[in-house]
Amino acid sequence: MFFCIRGESGLKEDVLQLIEYEIALLVRLTTAHSPKLGSLDRSEYLLLSELEKKSPLAINALADKLLLNLSTASRQVAALESKKYIRRFPDSQNGRISLVELTDEGKEILHKVQQARYAAYKEMLHDWSEDQLKQLEGNLSRLNQDFKSWRK
Repeated sequence: MFFCIRGESGLKEDVLQLIEYEIALLVRLTTAHSPKLGSLDRSEYLLLSELEKKSPLAINALADKLLLNLSTASRQVAALESKKYIRRFPDSQNGRISLVELTDEGKEILHKVQQARYAAYKEMLHDWSEDQLKQLEGNLSRLNQDFKSWRK
């Protein structure tokens, strides 16, 4: 069922293959359930979440934080701007740079989606102990950090 890495078949390689599969499955399942968790797609949710953490941000800074190329970030910003979830304005220090920030409508939709996602995870993970939840959070956080720094 699984391939062998460089002809090796040790425990670590077996576990890495299972991790790879489980992550692919997790991405698929979260994508499949996404419509039940609110009206924002993954990219909209992440962009609005970043702006909620720190705002206003230049589009290029937002692209860097989300590991997007500038044209992709600009398209996502334009789509959210057309929905009135963010507003774009020139940087007072450098008028060639556009800054973006959440609007009240953007904050409202983000909070609704965050509440729906929280409720879903609360239901799914209801029988996990606090230690198991902390371990999952720590491992996911570390994995995300490792992905961000991988191959820079």
